[in-house]
Amino acid sequence: MRRNLILCGVGGQGLLSLAAVIGDAAIRSGLRVKQAEVHGMAQRGGAVQSHLRLSDKGLHADLVERGTADLVVSLEPMEALRYVEYLSPRGVVLTARTTVENVSRYPDAAALDGELAAVSAVVIDAVALAKEAGTARCANMVMAGVASPWIGLEEAALEAAIERLFASKGRSVVDVNLSGFRRGAEEGKRLHAATAEAV
Repeated sequence: MRRNLILCGVGGQGLLSLAAVIGDAAIRSGLRVKQAEVHGMAQRGGAVQSHLRLSDKGLHADLVERGTADLVVSLEPMEALRYVEYLSPRGVVLTARTTVENVSRYPDAAALDGELAAVSAVVIDAVALAKEAGTARCANMVMAGVASPWIGLEEAALEAAIERLFASKGRSVVDVNLSGFRRGAEEGKRLHAATAEAV
């Protein structure tokens, strides 16, 4: 098994927590993990990205090469478009729908939707699912759940990683993040099946 992932978003969306959960679950599943992060101006709503490579064999480079990513998981739709060139021919883009309009020439909704459709991006209303789970703040864990069928890690391993990551914040924080993950995983299974049927 080998997966090359690009995770991206905007500062304050919890991208590094998303990367930590996937990386921890992979390590505890016996995989080798390489990770490289660019934090940018995370505190000011700037771009944040993480290259995450998982394998049951040796890994040498930390960075995902252009044209080799199996999956781009984005917490913000315009950020997803920045990394399309990293996708392999069979790679998939998963992005949250909610925008963070942090630049002066942010594209309008129609233009953004057109660009996402052109790359066959799978768009998820992660914030709505997160609110159903209890708080919009767990949208990053919703996206972890959505991505789980494509990543190929056991849900139990990802849930255990969520437990460990948020344990110091109290049981209620753990539970809402687990709830968000589970809602995302249900949606991810549905979308993954639909995508497989379309191929």
